[in-house]
Amino acid sequence: MMSQSQWIQPPRFAAWLLTLFALDDKAESILGDLLEEFTLLASSSGVSFARRWYWRQTLKTVLQLAILGFRASPWLTGATVVGGFFLRGIVGRLVEPTIFAVIEKYQIPEHHFSAYVFLATTGIDTGYLITFLFVGFMVALVAKGREMVATTTLGLIFGAMVVVALPSMVRHGIPLSMLMWDFSDYLAIVIAGAIVRTRRLRAAARHQQA
Repeated sequence: MMSQSQWIQPPRFAAWLLTLFALDDKAESILGDLLEEFTLLASSSGVSFARRWYWRQTLKTVLQLAILGFRASPWLTGATVVGGFFLRGIVGRLVEPTIFAVIEKYQIPEHHFSAYVFLATTGIDTGYLITFLFVGFMVALVAKGREMVATTTLGLIFGAMVVVALPSMVRHGIPLSMLMWDFSDYLAIVIAGAIVRTRRLRAAARHQQA
């Protein structure tokens, strides 16, 4: 008869993060080792303690895997991040001119003023969010096997730029809600990387089963 600890699984989200960041030939062994230790801790120290331990190990391992992934292919990863940075600059410049061109072409202020207000505010913010998703997808597609390392690095670079500019933004009275939009944009890059990585892992699993 199986003990209760053998039925308990580690946090799924933590295990998913490890799978995303692990190199293809390392994920199974890493998850297996952590699961074995998790089961022992759950039996001896309780489930709550084991889950906290698993999360600590996950965060530590993800950082190590990110460093390992960068070292395994530094030039490709670095070039992909730099390319994504400049791609964001190019695509980002198109957002506002495109939206205002649509507004002018269809004379939206005269016919639908509320739609004009939406497009000129939330519409622009949404447009920028879409550009960050697009950049994240492009970076992840190029950085095959290093999707999470590349997109996370790029997202952290953009985030650091906002943090550096934060005192100036506060002095000029820029509302904090704008900061939330900024960080959601940078998170969109990482989300795009996770989507591409997950799809590739599923495709690889189906190929192995075929």
